[in-house]
Amino acid sequence: MSGGVSSGAGVGTDIDWDAESAAFDDEPDHGLRDPEVRAAWAARLREWLPKAPSDVLDLGCGTGSLSLLASERGHQVTGVDLAPRMIDLARAKLAGRDAVFLIGDAVAPPVGEQRFDVVLVRHVLWALPDPGRVLRHWCGLLRPGGRLVLVEGVWGTVSPVGIPADRLTALLAPLAADVHLEPLSDDARLWGREVADERYAVVAGMAEMAGTHGP
Repeated sequence: MSGGVSSGAGVGTDIDWDAESAAFDDEPDHGLRDPEVRAAWAARLREWLPKAPSDVLDLGCGTGSLSLLASERGHQVTGVDLAPRMIDLARAKLAGRDAVFLIGDAVAPPVGEQRFDVVLVRHVLWALPDPGRVLRHWCGLLRPGGRLVLVEGVWGTVSPVGIPADRLTALLAPLAADVHLEPLSDDARLWGREVADERYAVVAGMAEMAGTHGP
């Protein structure tokens, strides 16, 4: 599943993520079992997430590898995934930590509005049929001054799939106060190998004085 959609994407993929759960963490960027890969993702999250302890919503959380890194930084994490077995693995991985994992669709997660400082999503948005609408909903889950942290890309050469960085930044432009694009393709440590396709992160900050109904 390297470079593919994470579990919990809901619409747009017919993969049986419960069946995939047992081997999901075998991919270097899923399980983060290699110390160098794990350190690379930890370093990125230090840059992308607030320094102070914050409420982080990890959508399509899979087995909770990024949730664990966020928790280790002192953040309170809520993870959402559509696959019950993925949620079971995430709960076991973060047992005893300040984290809650819920079964639900990343498109409409079972959480309240304006509750979170960060919405963290990796390899999910590209598989959704109306990413613009989904982004607007995710913005509504953020407190004023919160941020979206989106890790996405375009994979494959013959029949590429994904969402190009320029499209995603254009969708975010009317929603966010600032949008920062960070290329990730050239950092092999994140993926456990060299990659040639387009991989990137976008950190989009909401306005501090957003209205009560979201930006």
